[in-house]
Amino acid sequence: QVQLVESGGGLVQAGGSLRLSCVVSGVTFSIYTMGWFRQAPGKEREFVTAISTSGGNNDYADSVKGRFTISRDNAKNTVYLQMNSLKPEDTAVYFCSARIPLTAGRIYRRESEYAYWGQGTQVTVSS
Repeated sequence: QVQLVESGGGLVQAGGSLRLSCVVSGVTFSIYTMGWFRQAPGKEREFVTAISTSGGNNDYADSVKGRFTISRDNAKNTVYLQMNSLKPEDTAVYFCSARIPLTAGRIYRRESEYAYWGQGTQVTVSS
């Protein structure tokens, strides 16, 4: 049974930092492309970032480029999202997601392309 469990969310002031973690169990983590999405109140879920199986390829939404960093530790079955210079508009529930890529190194930006999802962790940035 596949499980994705996010942690690390919380309340932070604008300009602050948080690091989210997502631990994956029930599958061979290293063969899965991982993504982070977020959903703000009243809005649709949106792509934040994704990372390839080896960690050698990644992609970011324009809104977070230069502030957020995705990484993974395949030995710990964990993907991370380091969030710096947080803004109030980053407030959302953050979800990690997983899928097996069709080709090596491929990453995905669309919600519909991911097979597995965590329950989410709340990030609130105060102004």
